[in-house]
Amino acid sequence: MKRRIGILTSGGDCPGLNAAIRGVARASYELFDAEFVGIADGYKGLIEGDYREMKRNEFSGILTLGGTILGTSRRPYRNMRVIEEDNIDKVAAMKANYKKMKLDCLVTLGGNGTHKTANLLAEEGLNVIGLPKTIDNDIWGTDVTFGFHTAVDIATDVVDRIHTTANSHGRIMVIELMGNKAGWLTLYAGVAGGADIVLLPEIPYNIDSVIASIEKRIANNRSFTIIAVAEGAYDKAMADMKRKARVQALKDGNFPSVSYYLADQIQGRTGLETRVVVPGHYQRGGSPSPYDRILSTQFGTYAAHLIKEGNFGQAVAMKAGQVSHNPLIEVAGKTKFVPKDHQMIQCGKDIGISFGE
Repeated sequence: MKRRIGILTSGGDCPGLNAAIRGVARASYELFDAEFVGIADGYKGLIEGDYREMKRNEFSGILTLGGTILGTSRRPYRNMRVIEEDNIDKVAAMKANYKKMKLDCLVTLGGNGTHKTANLLAEEGLNVIGLPKTIDNDIWGTDVTFGFHTAVDIATDVVDRIHTTANSHGRIMVIELMGNKAGWLTLYAGVAGGADIVLLPEIPYNIDSVIASIEKRIANNRSFTIIAVAEGAYDKAMADMKRKARVQALKDGNFPSVSYYLADQIQGRTGLETRVVVPGHYQRGGSPSPYDRILSTQFGTYAAHLIKEGNFGQAVAMKAGQVSHNPLIEVAGKTKFVPKDHQMIQCGKDIGISFGE
């Protein structure tokens, strides 16, 4: 029986998307009579009917390629049922284009927002399977997402390189890493890179504690300090604010982001030269690590088995070292935060890292 499969990548790009696309396609070709439809730029392409039939050779030579051959875009879930100025019913349009493409299944590669829209489509009666990608590693129900380990490698390299210049000049270096809601990337890169202070969105920092850690290092003849801070971190003075209010407070203070605010706090209180490093989208780019190539391939091939079985409405996941799946309805809309008692946090504390508490 031939199965016609649509595939799209949505949300922020990350290393491993093409490897996962390749895994889905190659395993499907082996398991059953398959044909693929590539949907351009995520849900935008599904809404606008921007798609093409893909040939088998398009899935070769992309294992190590970063980004996504299908293109991607952000289409906020909160607006999916809202009729905007273009007067398009987005849900109706996606359902109509799914039918127009004559799909038997839609495979979506994305993060939390992508999973929420995937579940919406499943609830509307479409056959959908989700694959978990994000450098933030914050998707509920999976131990790890593809893209995360590559980003940790890149972010750790940034921390490593900053060490030498910080040491040479005796500076306080604030390195802002990605992670708006969850601090997994900053936590792992901070520990791996030997940061002295790690600040996460899950643990509002106390500036007095941060300065005390810096002064302790100075007392121990360490002239520099490396601070890894997640972009979504904030101090205890902002703990009762909603995220939009915190962002506005930074703007009102002419601070582009939390790292500049933190640097200003430190230099203002101590007089020590403090610099900010923001690697930004550098953390998303380039070829996936061998780990992520393997993980993406595992997730992709598992999705092909779900398609063969007709087991739709599922999100692929890694659980206790085994590739498995969760119902989309159980994971959509849930964020996996770093628990304050997580073993990696305790590990960091055991080697002297301050979390600004």
